[in-house]
Amino acid sequence: MNHDCKHPGELFIISGPSGAGKGTICKELLEDAENMVLSISATTREPREGEVHGEHYFFIDKETFLTRIEEGGFLEYAEVYENYYGTPKDNVIQKLQEGIDVVLEIDIQGAMKVKENYPEGIFIFILPPSLKELRRRLINRGRDSMEEIEKRLSKTMDEIRQIHSYDYFVVNDDLEVAVSEVESIVTAEHDRVVDHGAELVKMFEEEAK
Repeated sequence: MNHDCKHPGELFIISGPSGAGKGTICKELLEDAENMVLSISATTREPREGEVHGEHYFFIDKETFLTRIEEGGFLEYAEVYENYYGTPKDNVIQKLQEGIDVVLEIDIQGAMKVKENYPEGIFIFILPPSLKELRRRLINRGRDSMEEIEKRLSKTMDEIRQIHSYDYFVVNDDLEVAVSEVESIVTAEHDRVVDHGAELVKMFEEEAK
């Protein structure tokens, strides 16, 4: 149904264990979406070759980052190897107010921090079809040593136990099916009667006059 009322966008938080495929799902989701952007993180690390400020990251100095933490300027942040990474709150809120959906791809720890600061977000947990398949994917990815992979897998069960804090789950067995399921969640959230029921009734009442 087409109508002219402009709604705020929704924040979709997509997370899951390392190797579950959340990054690939987000990439596919954004390629098909017309009114959706990926949240850009801020970091205090130096740009790598080819990285562009405002496109890959917002590159800011540590002093500025720490000031923004004190001001509550991040939906979540973390310190990794002496550098800070975080999700700037203002950028996300601005996009949502413009009626644009924002996708935040993040680890489970970060997602739980976002939930504290923005509980209105829609939280989607990406699951692997099995731990055996997850192990295979991590090995095939070729990024980590076997020791690191085993460490990640031992952490996976603790992460999966966090699933109760999420609104939806999607099993990434077949990528196309998984992306389609996430797209269905996005559509369902925009069609919630609790959010739009009153204005839809009003629209039909005006037409009926």
